[in-house]
Amino acid sequence: MFLTIYTEASNAKAGLVMVHGMGVHPDWGLIGTLRSALADHGYTTLSVQMPVLAAEAKPEDYPSTFGEAGERLKVAVDFLQAKGYKKIAIVSHSMGSRTTHYYLTRYPNGPVNAWVSIGMGGEDDFRQMNLPVLDLYGENDLPYVLKGAKRRAASIKDLKRSQQIMAPKADHFFNNQQAELVRYMRDFLDQSL
Repeated sequence: MFLTIYTEASNAKAGLVMVHGMGVHPDWGLIGTLRSALADHGYTTLSVQMPVLAAEAKPEDYPSTFGEAGERLKVAVDFLQAKGYKKIAIVSHSMGSRTTHYYLTRYPNGPVNAWVSIGMGGEDDFRQMNLPVLDLYGENDLPYVLKGAKRRAASIKDLKRSQQIMAPKADHFFNNQQAELVRYMRDFLDQSL
């Protein structure tokens, strides 16, 4: 059993699974902002608690949690399907994007129709994806996110309806950029779902 926050939009266009980053919770920061704002714009959201390690854990400690996290994502997607959603996307941030990558590479032909990856670091890219991807990161993002930007861009150039956006002046958490963040999401989701 794990925590989720379900926000149903009336006449919803699609269902979104929201995946937070390392060491936080499903209503924290930009995922909390998107969870409620996207529901206001016609998307049902299901924000899922990912496994959290001790406060002193480092990013390299988290891959040990990806199996459990992937199971949680599968349960969340199954829940939205059971609610009748035919269009499902995942919106993930930071370590949540690495977790989502793990899940999507294990279910390549699953029911997920699009993926918004915000601030993904590590060595992952989108070569194994067969769905539209938005790779969004900030101009002032963390060094390991910026370092992989060219590799990630090359990996989606042939993916239909996919794109990479570097948000001007934004940091890893899109502080003081909430309106722009919501606009990026809506533009991509409205075209991809």
